[in-house]
Amino acid sequence: MGLIKKLFRRKKNTDEPEYEIEDWNEIVYDRDDLQINDRDQRQEYVKGCLEQISEASQELDNLQFEYNMVTSYLKDMEEIEALPPEEMAELQDCARKLNSLEQERTGYTERKGRMSEEKFRQMERLEEEVQEGYEKLTKAEEYQDLIKRDLRKLDGEKQAYLFRKGELRRIIEDTRSMTIVCMTAVLLCIGILLILQFVFQMNTRIGYLAAAAIGAVAITAIFIKHTDSVRELAQVENGIGRIIRLQNTVKIRYVNNTHLLDYLYLKYNVSSAGELGKSWQQYLEEREERRKYQQAERELDQCQKELLHVLRRYQVKDPMIWLHQTEAILDKKEMVEIRHNLIIRRQSLRRRMDYNKEVIAGKAQAEIKDLVEKYPKYAKEILDIVGQYANTET
Repeated sequence: MGLIKKLFRRKKNTDEPEYEIEDWNEIVYDRDDLQINDRDQRQEYVKGCLEQISEASQELDNLQFEYNMVTSYLKDMEEIEALPPEEMAELQDCARKLNSLEQERTGYTERKGRMSEEKFRQMERLEEEVQEGYEKLTKAEEYQDLIKRDLRKLDGEKQAYLFRKGELRRIIEDTRSMTIVCMTAVLLCIGILLILQFVFQMNTRIGYLAAAAIGAVAITAIFIKHTDSVRELAQVENGIGRIIRLQNTVKIRYVNNTHLLDYLYLKYNVSSAGELGKSWQQYLEEREERRKYQQAERELDQCQKELLHVLRRYQVKDPMIWLHQTEAILDKKEMVEIRHNLIIRRQSLRRRMDYNKEVIAGKAQAEIKDLVEKYPKYAKEILDIVGQYANTET
C-alpha cells in the first residue's frame, strides 16, 4: 500500500508543469493575458508603457551630464597631447618639479597603516563627489536588495498563479469528462428501468425518480464546479497579466540600478559602499596629517600654481585635476591608462544611454504603435492617453 502511494505521488509530480524564473534583465511585453476589450486593462497597459518611456527619459538626462563631464576630461587630455614639443617640455619640467616635491613629502606615508599613495590620489581626485557617491551607492545597494525582494515575490506569485492555472484547466477537463460519465450512467439506468418495466412488467416509477434525482444533483454539482473553475481561471489569467506588467516595471528599475551600481563601482574602484566609506574615513585621517606637512611646503604650493597657470594658458578646461596626475604628463603609459579608464566610463554611460533610449523607450513606443495598428478602433483613445501623458510631463 505504501509503495502504491509513493508511485502515485511520483506520477502526480511528473504531471505538474515546471516553471523557470525569468531573466530580470529582459523586458517582456506579453499581451496574451491582456483583455484588450476591457477599457481599464487597456488604459492601464498603455499608461504602463508611457511610464517606462518617462523613466527612461529621466535616466537619459542624468546620464548626459556625466557623459559630458567625462568627455571634457578626454578633450583636456587631447589638448595636452597635442602641444608642440617646446610647450610640452615646459609643461613636463613643471610637472617633474611638482612630482619631485610630492615624492619628498611622501616619506612619512611608508609607516604602517597608512593609505597607499595610489588610493590617496584616487580619493583626492574624487574628494568633492565621494560623499555624494557614498550616499548614491548606499541607496543603490539598498534599492537593489528591495528590487530583488520584489522580483522574487512577483516570481513566486507568478509561479503560484501558473500552478493554479494548470490545476483549473485540469479541473475543467475533469468536469467535462464527469458530465459525460454522469449522462451515460443516467441513460444506462433509464435503459435498464425500461427493460424491467416492459419486459418483466415491473413497477419502476420510483427507479425513474431516483435516477432523475441523482442525475440532476450530480450534473448540477459538476456544472457549479465547472462554472466556478472557469470564472476563477479568468481571474487567474488576469492576475498573470498584471504580474507580468509589474515585473516589466520592476525589471527596468533593476536593470538601471544594476548599471548604476556597476558604473559607481567602476568609477570609485570599490566593490561596495562599505568599502568606499572605509576608504573615505582613511582618507580624511591621511589628509589631516598631510595638511600639517603642507603648511611648511610653500615651494610646493608655488609650483602647483605655476602648473595651473601653464595648463590654463594651454586652454585646459579643468586644470585642477592634473595637479594629482603629474605622472600622466611625464609618462605616456600613465596617460594611456587614465584615458582607457575614462573611455570605459564613457562607454558604460553610452551603453546605459542606448539601453534607455532604444530598449526601454524604444520597445515601449513600439508596443504603443503596435497597439494602435492592430486595434484601430482603440487608436484614438490610445493616442489621447499619450497626449494627456505628454501634457502632464511638460
